[in-house]
Amino acid sequence: MREIGVGMVGYSFMGRAHSNAYRQVSFFYPELPVKPVLKAICGRTKEAVDAAASDMGWEQAVYDFDELLERDDIGLIDINTPNNMHVPMAIKAAQAGKHVICEKPLGMTVAETEEALAAVREAGVVHMLCHNYRRAPAIWLAKEMIEAGMLGEIYHWRGHYLQDWLMDPTAPLFWRCQKEIAGSGALGDLMAHSADLALWLVGDIDSVCGSLNTFVKQRPTLTSTDGGLGGGAGTEMADVTVDDAATALVKFKCGAMGVFEVTRFAAGHKNYNFFEINGSRGSIRFNLERLNELEYFDAEDDGKTAGFKTILASDTIHPFQGLSDGGPRFWPAGHNIGYEHTFINTFADLFKGIAEGKSPNPNFEDGVKIQKVLAAVEKSSEQATWVTV
Repeated sequence: MREIGVGMVGYSFMGRAHSNAYRQVSFFYPELPVKPVLKAICGRTKEAVDAAASDMGWEQAVYDFDELLERDDIGLIDINTPNNMHVPMAIKAAQAGKHVICEKPLGMTVAETEEALAAVREAGVVHMLCHNYRRAPAIWLAKEMIEAGMLGEIYHWRGHYLQDWLMDPTAPLFWRCQKEIAGSGALGDLMAHSADLALWLVGDIDSVCGSLNTFVKQRPTLTSTDGGLGGGAGTEMADVTVDDAATALVKFKCGAMGVFEVTRFAAGHKNYNFFEINGSRGSIRFNLERLNELEYFDAEDDGKTAGFKTILASDTIHPFQGLSDGGPRFWPAGHNIGYEHTFINTFADLFKGIAEGKSPNPNFEDGVKIQKVLAAVEKSSEQATWVTV
């Protein structure tokens, strides 16, 4: 098995999720042709980076991104920073000849995402965007069912991504509330996921009619400067410059109609990433909070017991679940997998792609398409009209 050194920048929530996946992927995917080695983790705050390196299993902590690029023992750069650093770092990594995986959204604007795509194409490196939800077995099964014609002609998409973690008006103003760092709020944080799934499962989007809203206009500033929430709230107030919620009506090029709704203000919803797709032959629906399950309705079943049925996508016949010898990759059927396994499955495909010299989906090409949808929603909200993607 060939090894590849990984250099990762960013060490908070996504850094933990990615670090765990790097440590676990070769165990659950022993057939992988490429094995990751956790060479160096990078960040700005020395004490925090040192602790992350120790806790997450990295060989070394570094404090300068350029150091990752200069090292011959690092072949893959993993970007988990605030959004405004995604594209500059991705471009520098590509120019240094490193493969790149980047957290979503790829960039802040359509123009800069196109710059990132041009850079990785010119460098000839493998690139991937970490929309890990695609690799929940139930969602991948939904893709297979659509491609097999089990839903027939698609009529409707409805996607809701609902959270409530920012409802407290005394929660401090951190980077996700600042447009110059995040680019947008719930739009880029949550609708990016819904848009990725809609584009992948239903197809290209023709036009949108969107609306953005900010419910809490000001928040107390942070008492620390490391970009996280750990420092607590100060006494000074500052403007929130991103959206708290966004909605959009969508017209797909295939003729289907769609609805997006995303918010950080849906009381009682922690991570409700839901979608439903209705077609001429049936419907499917999924809820991330029950990520092992996919609901399916067969419109051609007119019997007395017709109705939605729940598929527990945990058996060896389901996507990502079975080894080549027929045994379970993770656990026996019904012994459910979790959020972290979506990253393990994502990284398995990344390392297969590196071995083959092919960029797995979603990659920077998808990132540009997603950003075009988000930009159209924002423009539509500003102009109060339909906007072509």
